[in-house]
Amino acid sequence: MSNSSSISQFFLLPLADTRQLQLLHFCLFLGISLAALLGNGLIISAVACDHHLHTPMHFFLLNLSLTDLGCICTTVPKAMHNSLWDTTTISYMGCAAQVFFFSFFISAEFYLLTIMCYDLYVAICKPLHYGTLLGSRACAHMAAAAWASGFLNALLHTANTFSLPLCQGNALGQFFCEIPQILKLSCSHCCLREVAFIVVIVCLGFGCFIFIVSSDVQIFRAVLRIPSEQGRHKAFSTCLPHLAVVSLFLSTAFFAYLKSPSLSSPSLDLVVSVLYAVVPPALNPLIYSLRNQELKDALRKMMTGCFSVASFLL
Repeated sequence: MSNSSSISQFFLLPLADTRQLQLLHFCLFLGISLAALLGNGLIISAVACDHHLHTPMHFFLLNLSLTDLGCICTTVPKAMHNSLWDTTTISYMGCAAQVFFFSFFISAEFYLLTIMCYDLYVAICKPLHYGTLLGSRACAHMAAAAWASGFLNALLHTANTFSLPLCQGNALGQFFCEIPQILKLSCSHCCLREVAFIVVIVCLGFGCFIFIVSSDVQIFRAVLRIPSEQGRHKAFSTCLPHLAVVSLFLSTAFFAYLKSPSLSSPSLDLVVSVLYAVVPPALNPLIYSLRNQELKDALRKMMTGCFSVASFLL
């Protein structure tokens, strides 16, 4: 039996048993991290520098890229460090910080995806009211609300989770500090508050999910009524990337937090956590840029300018 007041560190789940596989996981995570940093960094730079991309859709995409960078920088560096140096430990305060920042960025990302769905709905179903409903001030307020909601959610969950006494040791069955794994270490009768918090968050998340689904249904109905094939193609090229990102994020995140304990296993938990915490930050820039001609043009212009400056300096 152990108490949270006496715990100075946690033991994370090792990604592999052999040294060769640990180094392989390090290289894999390094590649994913570099892809996420490069892709999201390019999107942030393009949207910030090109005035043609100063639109609500690209403004929310910039915020989404910031949350992706936050998620990847919260979980992956420690996993890479542990794989490289063949260790599994993380300090108590480091674990608390990881829980807070991961909850903050993942919650903000979910709210931003909901807002982006509303942006698509207004753009396709109510185009005449787009400038009124999604003006610069309204966009700033919605983005601020997403970040503030994520911060409040992270603060409540982190404070409540680490106020619980831990009676089941300090070994976590995950490669980063995740709230469900920490709850497994607490006394069974002491985690009712956190369960209540999770139920509230799940209800909010389910409400956002219902809003996203209903909005997508109306969006596709409106797209199918567009008479020109070119118009339908442009609308679908805007909707499909967002739908792909939302589907990947929600399906894996909901499965990770709502799956039955009988389905839980270290290998399954590891795969699911990688799919919702590590893969989306690297894939989102690719998904959004492939079918966004304006963004591709801005990135091409920015890269051409950088190469021109580099060649001039050389």
